[in-house]
Amino acid sequence: MKYKELYLWGRESLEKAGVGEYELDARLLLEYICHTNRNTLLVHGDKEVTGEEEEKYREAIALRSNRIPLQHITGVQEFMGLEFKVNKHVLCPRQDTECLVEEVMRYLCDGHRILDMCTGSGCILLSLLHYSNHCSGIGADISEEALKVAAENGANIAAMNRLNPWDEKTVKWIHSDLFSKVPEEKFDMIVSNPPYIASSVIPTLMEEVREHEPMSALDGMEDGLFFYRKIVAESGKYLAKEGMLFFEIGYDQGQAVSEMMKQAGFQEVSVVKDFAGLDRVVYGSYR
Repeated sequence: MKYKELYLWGRESLEKAGVGEYELDARLLLEYICHTNRNTLLVHGDKEVTGEEEEKYREAIALRSNRIPLQHITGVQEFMGLEFKVNKHVLCPRQDTECLVEEVMRYLCDGHRILDMCTGSGCILLSLLHYSNHCSGIGADISEEALKVAAENGANIAAMNRLNPWDEKTVKWIHSDLFSKVPEEKFDMIVSNPPYIASSVIPTLMEEVREHEPMSALDGMEDGLFFYRKIVAESGKYLAKEGMLFFEIGYDQGQAVSEMMKQAGFQEVSVVKDFAGLDRVVYGSYR
């Protein structure tokens, strides 16, 4: 079968299965299987695919038709221009979270010490370390399986930094229920994308998210604010003077999270909108 013919079959299959971004997913899966790029469909659509490639593509389309997330099929997700390994044990990094990283980078200075609470795949902390000089940090998570993914991602990103080599102190992964096992030291920044979806909303999520991403990384308890309260209450003990706390939030949580930070003594608390104009980041400094 020719490359374009196989793509058209995949696109039609995903559309019939009710997959939202069926055109994009069909193309990305074909590029993943055939080790090609988007130009291949435009310029070399008449190239023949091998029997093995066709078989693997049909298997991948079947998985996606059954709502297996695209990233779980390919095993990777791009974030901040970097490639991260993902699987069922971690949330797939989302473009919205890039807003959090970009906001932190506005205040990140050389040599800063960072704590990433609820680190998951490690994409937030590792992006910050990659795009800074001589910073170091700890990624904490309650899931040991997630930390294995983060550690693998850390090794991959570290290997890219030949001009600014990382050492054994650059990044550390800690199995911890929030701050319970975090060493009592001072950090210049604490960043977190905690579970923030209210329990009652979980059943309404897309099947790809509801059935295939870790519930522990999604469920923010009754009102979605449980983990914000916990982190805000304890973070002051771990922040250096004028250290900063950054959160990713749900679109309707800006006022609630900013108020709890102000009540805990944070100054200059700000709410930042994402690319869609929705509240996405809350941050403030601790004095």
